[in-house]
Amino acid sequence: MAPPRLVATDLDGTALRSDGTISARTAAAFAAVEDSGATLVFVTARPPRWMTTVSHVVNHRGLAICANGALLYDLHTESIADSHLMPSEVVAETVALLRAAVPSLTFSVEYEDGYAYETGFPLGGWDLRFGDGRPPVASVLGLPCAKLLAYHHTMDADDLYEQVVALVGGLVTPTHSSGRALIEMSALGVTKATALARFAERNGIAPGEAVAFGDMPNDLPMLAWAGTSVAVANAHPDVLAAVDQVTAANDDDGVALVLERLYGGASAA
Repeated sequence: MAPPRLVATDLDGTALRSDGTISARTAAAFAAVEDSGATLVFVTARPPRWMTTVSHVVNHRGLAICANGALLYDLHTESIADSHLMPSEVVAETVALLRAAVPSLTFSVEYEDGYAYETGFPLGGWDLRFGDGRPPVASVLGLPCAKLLAYHHTMDADDLYEQVVALVGGLVTPTHSSGRALIEMSALGVTKATALARFAERNGIAPGEAVAFGDMPNDLPMLAWAGTSVAVANAHPDVLAAVDQVTAANDDDGVALVLERLYGGASAA
């Protein structure tokens, strides 16, 4: 049986180790995918500016679907190839509705080429490298964006997600992926799956010819689309319950173990 023509994998918590690095074994497995003639696509909540290290480790191989499906990023050229942005009026309305219902939320906005955030919004280590001179989110609500994020410092992630869906699920597509009460919102109907399906269709690849890997609820639409779905052992319970297969944890090269069986490598013997 021929191996899949398309490999789609989440990064953080799935293909990357918990410290954010890619192991040499996983990098070799990714190279084997492309060397076989198959297509490798990273499908991630990360913005493009967080892809530099990943692209260097894999020698600029593959494509990345970033911001939960809003942006298609070419690792070979390190440029955005396609985008599906949230209209500015939807951003403003969503923030207003959420702020009225949960006043203690803080917000951040991701654009194609940057970001803005409110005081109190928790910046990740990567964003700290970009300095602290960005405008507050309130001053840039008139711009379309790739992703709107809402954070609460004490709520449970699943509870906040359910509340956000009830409040603005008809305006945007909410999801979450960090384990914190950090809700990520894309334009209505935009998910990892819609972007991956659009890419696959353009390249004549059917869902049955794809294998997808993930660990968090934002991966569920992608995992449902792919002909073969695989979760790492450290995945969210909802993801573990939804997939065809469970592999080893991200820190134990779970993605590489499967890819080596499919495309050859260390564990294939």
